[in-house]
Amino acid sequence: MTFDLFLEEKSRVFRVAELNFAIKRLLESNVPLLWVRGEISNLVKASSGHFYFSLKDEQAQVRCVMFRHKNVLLSQQNGKGQISNGQLVEVLAIATLYEQRGDFQLTVEQMRPAGLGILYEQFERLKQLLQSEGMFAAERKRPLPLFPKCIGIITSPQAVALRDVLTTLRQRLPSVPVVLYPTQVQGTGSAEKIVQAIVAANQRKECDVLIVCRGGGSIEDLWAFNEEVVARAIATSEIPIVSGVGHETDFTIADFVADERAPTPTAAAQRVAPDRHALLRGLQDQAQHLQRAQRNRVQNAMQAVDYLQRRLVHPAQQLQRQTQQLEQLQQRMQRAFAYRQQQQHWQWQSLAQRLRAASSDFARLQDRQTNLAQRLVKAVCATQAQRSVRVDNAAQHLSMLDPQQVLARGYSVVRDASGSVVTNAGQFAIGAELGITFAQGWAQAKVVNHGGK
Repeated sequence: MTFDLFLEEKSRVFRVAELNFAIKRLLESNVPLLWVRGEISNLVKASSGHFYFSLKDEQAQVRCVMFRHKNVLLSQQNGKGQISNGQLVEVLAIATLYEQRGDFQLTVEQMRPAGLGILYEQFERLKQLLQSEGMFAAERKRPLPLFPKCIGIITSPQAVALRDVLTTLRQRLPSVPVVLYPTQVQGTGSAEKIVQAIVAANQRKECDVLIVCRGGGSIEDLWAFNEEVVARAIATSEIPIVSGVGHETDFTIADFVADERAPTPTAAAQRVAPDRHALLRGLQDQAQHLQRAQRNRVQNAMQAVDYLQRRLVHPAQQLQRQTQQLEQLQQRMQRAFAYRQQQQHWQWQSLAQRLRAASSDFARLQDRQTNLAQRLVKAVCATQAQRSVRVDNAAQHLSMLDPQQVLARGYSVVRDASGSVVTNAGQFAIGAELGITFAQGWAQAKVVNHGGK
């Protein structure tokens, strides 16, 4: 049942369970997830792993529960993983109601020592400031040397992290010298000490890479590496710096500013020093590769020599082979010449036989040719005479049809003003001008009278 439905049915009598359920729903839907600060009291650590306690201040208190699956995160939240009565803490909690007893309580999601909220705010403000200045940009990061000549370590001489780093460097690259720049890495004034160690390393110029490291701890323990002076000292260092502060889940401002961030001090040592065993394995692989390449090259050269040796012939053998080739060519030429000569002889004999066979017909062919020539001359003369007669007849016909001959017999041609021939007196009117053409000359006339229709 929802609380709204509960309000609508005021006249109804509700069971306690229904009332508590409605109030619980009202709290959880209207009160957001929030941070609450107070002092722990009445702490009970149940065998189930759950924590039950009260959170109080000078004026009030509230019951709280923190379930086991949230307790395992305390080591990451406050650095110790232990809580006790009287401890001032800040909890991120959900306001709810424990229905069975009707108790108002907070279900705790996260817990941290009081004051960490301020530190987180300072951390974020400094992070945003340095990021806006470009101090986290990848282009300003300096590359680390592949094979450092000397490695510098900035940390406390009593730090466990120093032993881890030295052990790792000794295992990976024992021949490289290591210089320790001892400094305080926790507590009041530690940030200034770290800055002094960075400045000293840059002034002495003994190393070509630096490791700034310390072990894990709470945010207060690591706070020196969140100071602005340390961040700017790392950024202005001429020597590349690797940051190996805290555990893998810890992040500090120094991690963002450093040329490279390592999740742990041991990882920082692994980053700056190449593994000699890996280098040796690489050299062995290269040596084996070179040996195989050289062996293959020699074998290929030997095979090439064998091939060339098989092709190499003694000069005497070469001369003998060439002499044999010349003899073979000479024999082939002789055979070809004899064959060609025989073919031509056969052709000459065939032509002579054909010529002798055709010589008996020469007189007959000559007589026939003479007869044909005489007949051709007669035919040409007859044809010319016939054509002359035809031409004369045609000329006479043309002469008879010539209009000039008609005009010569006294006829004339009459044309009107447009030049058209007039064949009927009715084609023109009285007074019309006419042109008359005679056999010789012409005249212009005007019609006075006509008898046309």
